[in-house]
Amino acid sequence: MVKLSETEINERLKELKNWRKEDNYLVRNLQFDDFVSAVNFINKIVPISEELEHHPDIELKDYNKLTIKLTTHDEGGITELDFILAKKIEDIVSSAK
Repeated sequence: MVKLSETEINERLKELKNWRKEDNYLVRNLQFDDFVSAVNFINKIVPISEELEHHPDIELKDYNKLTIKLTTHDEGGITELDFILAKKIEDIVSSAK
């Protein structure tokens, strides 16, 4: 995968309205009703991350708030693979509603 340009990233972010760029990461914040729901959501991301061999940085704060950060460390920034995983995470969010 090749690191995307700022223009490419900004264009692709239009497709993922709940994501933003911070430094060299795609970032998404989520809030759940409780701790168990937040952890269950993380567990739904695990098989997809394993399948893609691409793993997010995940922070769980205040028992129910998740921050998900995606970057391709080998490329030193955001690549197409980050957008693929972000889209799959959004699919999980949508299916949970």
